[in-house]
This record gives sequence, structure tokens and C-alpha cells, in this order.
Amino acid sequence: MKPQLLPPPPRAFGTLVLLALLAALVVASFASLPLQWSAFFTPEALSSAAEFLAGFSPPETSSPFLTKTLGALWETLAMSLVGTLLAVIGGLVLALPAAGRLGQAPRGAVRVLLNILRSIPELVWAALLLVAAGLGPFAGTLALAAHTSGVLGRLFADALENVEPLPETSLRTNGAAPLAAFLYATLPQALPQMLSYTLYRWENNIRAAAVLGVVGAGGLGQMLKYHLSLFQMQSAATVVIAMLLLVAAVDAASFALRRALTR
Repeated sequence: MKPQLLPPPPRAFGTLVLLALLAALVVASFASLPLQWSAFFTPEALSSAAEFLAGFSPPETSSPFLTKTLGALWETLAMSLVGTLLAVIGGLVLALPAAGRLGQAPRGAVRVLLNILRSIPELVWAALLLVAAGLGPFAGTLALAAHTSGVLGRLFADALENVEPLPETSLRTNGAAPLAAFLYATLPQALPQMLSYTLYRWENNIRAAAVLGVVGAGGLGQMLKYHLSLFQMQSAATVVIAMLLLVAAVDAASFALRRALTR
């Protein structure tokens, strides 16, 4: 007697359907895009790319230019730091109602606001804010703060919702004020995860701040756009190297801080 094959459980069947749909989407994406891989690897294309890259060598190393690049590097770093700090404050303020700490009535509205804030990219925020704040790092800082507030607000709200509620409930049952119970019982549980989220977003904001200068928000990005537009490739190479060094330094510092916090 042959053994009867049992049908897969509903959850496994749903997972298979989802994977099949994702695979079909990937295949349709490759089929719909005009990806000319053969033209990309032609001798002419490789020769043009090599000639273009050769124009970046050697990087500009004169003292006045290095001093100017160092100032732009600091401006980019300051934009990311201030933007992330403002986003932490805004994200925490929005996370409290989004996590239901102020009742269920404002929860949905605040979550919609968080979705709007983080769905608009930093470049779009910068382009909008440049009209009001003018050219320079102020608009870039506000753009980073607006977008990152939406991201951190959602992450902070999820972290607050996922903590163990028993410690806060016990404190409130024994007569503690709601704010004191939140500060002493709930916030310490979520704080390590919130700090990890903040450091990760700071890493992302370093990269975003370097790009925001393309729309006139200051920093290394603005220098890069200026020198590339004038075909000053050697100067642009120095700016690109400064970007890489800044991102690498911030990544290393953030990784070390995260390891220290999780020990």
C-alpha cells in the first residue's frame, strides 16, 4: 500500500506562493528593463571608463585645497550629527503617541505622520527646504532631521511596544506616577535598542549628508558637484577620498559604540 502524501500546511503553502510571486516579479523586472549588458562590456566602453578614471589621478593635494576639503568634511559631519540629534528628539516625541502611550486615539494619526516623514527621501526634503532656508547646511540638516525623525519614530515606537509591561504595571500598582513608572521600568528596557537604532541611522546620515550637497546643501557633496561640473577631476578625486575616509571612520566608531553598549 502506497503512503498517502499529506497536503502542506496552510502557512507553508502561503510562503511558497509568496516566494513564487517574488521570483516572478524578479524575472519580470529583468525582462522589462532594457539592460544592455553586451554594450557595457564592449572594448569602447571599457576604454572610455579607463580614460575617465585616469582623469582622477593624481588627486589634488595642495595645502589650500586640503584645508578647504577638511572644512567641508567637518560641515558634512556636523550636518549628520545635528540632524541625527534633532531626529532623536523628534522621533522620541512622536514615538510616545505612536506606541499608544497617550491613548489609542492619536496612535493611528501619528503613525501616518511617521510614514509621511520617512517616505519622502532626504534629497526631496532638501529641495523643499532650500526654498525656505536657502542654500547651505541648514537646509540639509533639517532635511536629515525630517526624514530620520520618521524612521526613528517608527523604530522607537516598536521598541517601546515590545518591552515587557510587567515592571511598569507593578510600579503603577504600588502607587508610582505614570511618568516615573515609564522612566524607571519601560524606558531602560528599550534604551539599548533605541541607542543602537540611533547609531545606525547616524551612519546612514553621514552618507546622506555627503550626497545632499548635490542640491546645494553644503559640505563635501557641494564641493564634489562643483568640481565635477567644471571637469576638475583631480580635485573631485580628493573630495571622493575624503568622503570615503569619513564614512569609514564613522562606521568604525559606530560599530565600536554598539559593541560597548551590548556588552
